[in-house]
Amino acid sequence: MFDTITQIFDHEHYLREPLQLYEPIEYTLHLGGKRIRPFLLMTANRMFGGDDSQVRQAAIGIEVFHNFTLLHDDLMDRSPIRRGQPTVYRKWDENTAILSGDTMFALAWSYFLAQPSPRLHQILTCFNQTAIEVCEGQQYDMNFERTAQVTIDDYMMMIRLKTAVLLAGALKIGALYAGAPEADIDHLYQFGIHLGLAFQLQDDLLDSYGDVAQFGKQTGQDIRDNKKTYLVLKALQTAPQPLRDELSALFASTPADADAKVERVWQIYSQLGIRQQVEDAIAAQFAQATLHLDAVQLPPSAKTPLQTLIASLSGRKK
Repeated sequence: MFDTITQIFDHEHYLREPLQLYEPIEYTLHLGGKRIRPFLLMTANRMFGGDDSQVRQAAIGIEVFHNFTLLHDDLMDRSPIRRGQPTVYRKWDENTAILSGDTMFALAWSYFLAQPSPRLHQILTCFNQTAIEVCEGQQYDMNFERTAQVTIDDYMMMIRLKTAVLLAGALKIGALYAGAPEADIDHLYQFGIHLGLAFQLQDDLLDSYGDVAQFGKQTGQDIRDNKKTYLVLKALQTAPQPLRDELSALFASTPADADAKVERVWQIYSQLGIRQQVEDAIAAQFAQATLHLDAVQLPPSAKTPLQTLIASLSGRKK
């Protein structure tokens, strides 16, 4: 399946006039990436007897939308690297990242509108609601940077919106194109939610413990940006008062020597055993995803691609 998706994106081109608008789009969409969202959309469609041709445009649309969010996220987060390459606002400029991103959002709609279906209204409603929720999640993420008291429940709600609903929406859309039963669509959606929560918790973990050459991003960036990830929230929840006070002070600071700050936070995480606690939380989300996949009323062989995906993601390094 991933070979099929790679071929789709290798042969899709986005250049047109004015080049200054479309070159960053071409650059972004040919940087690669895991292509998990189009994979989920096409896999869900295949599971219920659909044909790839009836979701090709939608698969491109969901990936174009996802990459639109990355252009804007990188700008808002001041992230210098994406997939091992300079981010669009660094390679071009901030205005280009905004405008090219806006264009990608519109292009995503164009791809969906080009893919006919008897359920098109449901599909577009799902896509639109997903897009709104992703933006809500990003706003909560920014709010949390300025909020002193953020709970783990608050954080899980935020990443559900910012990350998980797009994976779940991709599965739902693929199943809708194939005319799947509503009960199975609901279980697939919940599978996607828990998969997405696990995926984001892994991103949090990799930000501190990933290899930059594999992860494609600068490690410790969340700490530099004072982002309230699952790691720091779990540390604040479990640390004795002196360490809790020190962590709070570190995440309220913007020192000239950011590397020293990152190193000290990592030391505290190690002292508290945070890495293992996050790994346990990730495993719990994968387990919940598996329960919902098991509940889908299809033969086990039809679910193999998603079971294989869970197995591959559970040990991912990037």
